[in-house]
Amino acid sequence: MMIEPSDTGPGAPIGVFDSGVGGLSVLRALRAALPHERFVYLADSAHAPYGERGDGYVAARTRTIARHLRQAHGIKALVVACNTATAAAIHEARSQHPDLPLVGVEPALKPAVALTRTGRVGVIATRGTLASAKFQRLLASLAGPVEFVVQPCDGLAYAIERSTADTRDTDPATIEIRALCERYTAALGRFGTEPGSIDTLVLGCTHYVFAEAALRSRIGPEVRLVETGEPVARQTRRLLEAAGALAPAHGAPLADPVRLFTTGELPLLQAAARRWLDLPPQACALLPLPTVEATENAPAGVPATAIAAP
Repeated sequence: MMIEPSDTGPGAPIGVFDSGVGGLSVLRALRAALPHERFVYLADSAHAPYGERGDGYVAARTRTIARHLRQAHGIKALVVACNTATAAAIHEARSQHPDLPLVGVEPALKPAVALTRTGRVGVIATRGTLASAKFQRLLASLAGPVEFVVQPCDGLAYAIERSTADTRDTDPATIEIRALCERYTAALGRFGTEPGSIDTLVLGCTHYVFAEAALRSRIGPEVRLVETGEPVARQTRRLLEAAGALAPAHGAPLADPVRLFTTGELPLLQAAARRWLDLPPQACALLPLPTVEATENAPAGVPATAIAAP
């Protein structure tokens, strides 16, 4: 079903969403590249982790969130700051919102090919991303002298999600992040700049940017880490320029240039926003958001939330 276009102008916000707080790494890059824009970010933490859900579930959440951001906030562009949602639902989202500039993320394999000197590139991502047809097509398109070693990282995104409220080294989630990074980097093999070693590591989930310290402690300082925030920001800017929808570079400072919402635990989003974006707690709010299908198909007299996705 195609969504009717909404009337937006250059002053409208850019919508950004992820299964949780990982997309804040993309939002950070967007704010740096587009300092005069307004942003609305939605962390779908109540339904995370997407990477361990089926494609149908992720597609339904993507439909729900895109519709909400258009109807409630009048967004002028949408950034799907989640590799799993991009793989599972980006094509459907484009068909439903043909008038909306829409940018997804994918593991940065192409930049990694240009960076590697040893010819061995590691890729860490969620199981859902690595199993997707979109990723497999990308991998096949780069068949050649570079060897990609891929590793699904079950539990890592969720541990990062839980680590935001407590930054101490003794926090259980922080300990789990270190243990998972150790396990998954060991499974990939030897890192370094010597022949036969992995010298480039692709972070195929937006959450993983926030585990850089734990990863660095395992792979060393010489290995290149490749993530998608800056390329996504550049593509978003290009699309807005082409549409004549960039916010004016001159004018009064924006009031509340960033608004953040979560379907999960508000304190976790507030802690992440403060820690990684230096935003105050009042920039964040709780937003219960039942799946569109559940709302539309609710039996008469039954509240939609009673049959909402868990």
